[in-house]
Amino acid sequence: MSEAISDRQVVAVLRPFVRGCGPMLDALRESDPFGLRERGKSELDGVEPSLRDKLLDGLTSVKVPGTAAWASMTVDERTHWWIHRVGRFTALVTSVPGLGGALADRLPIQDTLGAAAQGLLLCAIAGEHGVLEVGDRVRLIAWVLFDRDVDPVVAAGKHAEHDVSEEDASTEQLTEELDESKKKHGKVTIKASLGTLWRLGRSLLGIVEELEKRPRGRFYHRAIGMLPVVGMAGDYLGERSGLKRVAKRADAWFKR
Repeated sequence: MSEAISDRQVVAVLRPFVRGCGPMLDALRESDPFGLRERGKSELDGVEPSLRDKLLDGLTSVKVPGTAAWASMTVDERTHWWIHRVGRFTALVTSVPGLGGALADRLPIQDTLGAAAQGLLLCAIAGEHGVLEVGDRVRLIAWVLFDRDVDPVVAAGKHAEHDVSEEDASTEQLTEELDESKKKHGKVTIKASLGTLWRLGRSLLGIVEELEKRPRGRFYHRAIGMLPVVGMAGDYLGERSGLKRVAKRADAWFKR
């Protein structure tokens, strides 16, 4: 029987993970991440000024991070956006291994990607609630995904075994693709985001036994997921269902 994973082992994996999620979420949340205003300005050159202003106002009324409409949304509305808009995309990415049916389920690919997507969205929701400290986000993820109530001191990395330089190096590896994308393109590309999600998932392999505890879909989602090809549909629906459960558990954590 394998030795039980300690809270400190979980924290050692989750701290670089949480720090790695930050840059990707910042790219979405800050400075016109979808390029709406900048793209609008360049593509509307030559348009009559009053009409151009109306069109630009229309772009900023779209409810995505970085727009005026986003700033006017409530915390609950933003949480709903992360779970139901971004969550659709992450669920789709996570369900791709389901094309292999039961064979793919024998590998931890889906669990690592699924847990990474859920952890990423939890960090996003935490930001909307004003929870910014790495240790607090670690405790949130551990409680929601793994049903662990981690001591705040341990989660903050304030113990003898905590190696700051090792954590810095791990975080740098996770965000390497994002940094390269910013240098080359001036922004984070979809390819870089997908690559980073994959890296974030792989970083969780050190606690792979814990990943099996994360919120999932219903039994019938898993049954469909065992089938070749159509398994992707079952896995997608299962991941979407799991994200809704993640949101409910997160809400309970914030209310504690």
